[in-house]
Amino acid sequence: MAKNSGQKLKLLYIVKILEEYTDENHPITTKELIEKLALYDVTAERKSIYDDVARLQEFGYDIIQKDNRSGGGYYLASRDFELVELKLLVDAVQSSRFVTEKKSRQLIGKLEKLINKYDSKQLHRQVYVAGRVKTDNEGIYYQVDAIQKAIAENKQIQFVYMEWNAKKELVPRKEEKYLVSPWILMWQEEKYYLVAYDHNSKALRHYRVDKLSDVDILDDIRLGQELYKDLNPVDYVNKAFGMFGAREEDVILTFPEQLVGVIIDRFGKEVSIRPQKEGLRVRVKVMTSTQFFAWVAGVGKELKIAGPEKVCQEYKEWLTDLLKE
Repeated sequence: MAKNSGQKLKLLYIVKILEEYTDENHPITTKELIEKLALYDVTAERKSIYDDVARLQEFGYDIIQKDNRSGGGYYLASRDFELVELKLLVDAVQSSRFVTEKKSRQLIGKLEKLINKYDSKQLHRQVYVAGRVKTDNEGIYYQVDAIQKAIAENKQIQFVYMEWNAKKELVPRKEEKYLVSPWILMWQEEKYYLVAYDHNSKALRHYRVDKLSDVDILDDIRLGQELYKDLNPVDYVNKAFGMFGAREEDVILTFPEQLVGVIIDRFGKEVSIRPQKEGLRVRVKVMTSTQFFAWVAGVGKELKIAGPEKVCQEYKEWLTDLLKE
């Protein structure tokens, strides 16, 4: 390090030391602070430390001087993130399916730097989620970034859409690239989806972001605004079971009172639940896909599809097909 260059960075090194080594239970004495500054080739005297801390406090750092018989010192009282907030973020990263194992470790390592060395040990957590499968797509960060950039710049994109084959390999679904106008990124059932205007079908479609590859931003302005402006993202997610395309229908469901929570969890508190002669009923817009039928069957026999008749018949046929050998 060049002569005196460390001295010029003295205030920054003091902040770094306070961030890494102190909290209310671990104040650092003036002597210890001087010793740690020496490791960065920074010399200091007691009086200069008092002046430096006062200058940092004036700038806005919440540095507290603690004096007691058992030993006092300085500590950083507040930070950008509380420990409980960082624990929550670590849990989210650990349990997220679309973040790879490698990226999870890297992200958690960065989060640990936002807290002192004593509390960072508490971020070494392992969250176990039943059936959790992490994606292998290391490029998802950059695909999300490209999509967000295209949305911000009102540009079209093209990409290769991948799917699994029998050899457990991700291969292109078709040879040519998909051409779409991206409008929104959505999170549904622990997966990231892109909702975009598909130029081929001239309709809104959704795509699994972790299955996108070779995302290119084009110079052309996005299309499909007239369809997107009428889209309610919350309604779209609630009715799109499994996020697979299907026919949209107004469906009537009947159920006993003990299933009210199940209905609200699936469709939201805004749905209109009405009493009938026996039990309750609700009318909801859904995509009548096999995922919807599987959800109804999974809830149990007390949840019934009461209309329209076409959907009732399709559900019966779906159940019959399941029983065929």
